[in-house]
Amino acid sequence: MTENRKYNVLFLCTHNSARSILAEAALNDLAGDRFTAYSAGSHPGTAPNPFALDLLRSKGIATNGLRSKNWDEFALDGAPTFGFVFTVCDNAAGEVCPIWPGHPAKAHWGVPDPSTAEGTDDDKRKAFSQAFAQLRRRIDLFINLPLEKLDRLAMQNELQTIGDTLREKGD
Repeated sequence: MTENRKYNVLFLCTHNSARSILAEAALNDLAGDRFTAYSAGSHPGTAPNPFALDLLRSKGIATNGLRSKNWDEFALDGAPTFGFVFTVCDNAAGEVCPIWPGHPAKAHWGVPDPSTAEGTDDDKRKAFSQAFAQLRRRIDLFINLPLEKLDRLAMQNELQTIGDTLREKGD
């Protein structure tokens, strides 16, 4: 991998309404000069979850252009070629994904689904905050990897370790 390259990253989740949307927006906000993040789902909802959008806005992260998308959109001719694909929900990790052009490095970074949180709106906001914090920590580790110095196998191991290690620590 060459230095100064801008990488395309795809975050996958079943509904593409919460976790993958949060990850897309966070990576674009944190390192949009080095990465272009996208998100999609196997069975996308009709729109991003309002709690996800509210959380992003509260952190000063742009939400314009965020929408729920089917992952098939990114398997079509003319779609971006991805360097990295991350599943952020256990359901998407177990599904048969399309074959992504460019043979991207893949990893599973499972995060509990905040959209299933029950209780008051404050309880739901807390669940979204926790999911965002988990994703943000993983993204911070990812953007600080020396991508240009890692071979494909080392890269794959590092990406999976980011998800595994944080999950074991109770992220």
